[in-house]
Amino acid sequence: MAGGWARDGAVQEQIDDTISDAVQRARASFSNRSGTLECEVCGEDIPEARRKALPGARTCVACQSSLDRNARNASAFNRRGSKDSQLR
Repeated sequence: MAGGWARDGAVQEQIDDTISDAVQRARASFSNRSGTLECEVCGEDIPEARRKALPGARTCVACQSSLDRNARNASAFNRRGSKDSQLR
């Protein structure tokens, strides 16, 4: 049951779209390429444990964490819009 001006199922559609976007981002981040011994970003050696755990690893943990953090901030999307846009 939706409240206000939203139609029935609108909230579930927002949830489904958010999950779908997250799955697409995760699939896009997987690499089908072979891994490397050195990080593509900083040039440091990628630890053997990381290369074994993630065979396609092309970045070290620190650089990948930074890339993930930046991607998360860039992909923030407000599906609800502003209250003003809902009233028009």
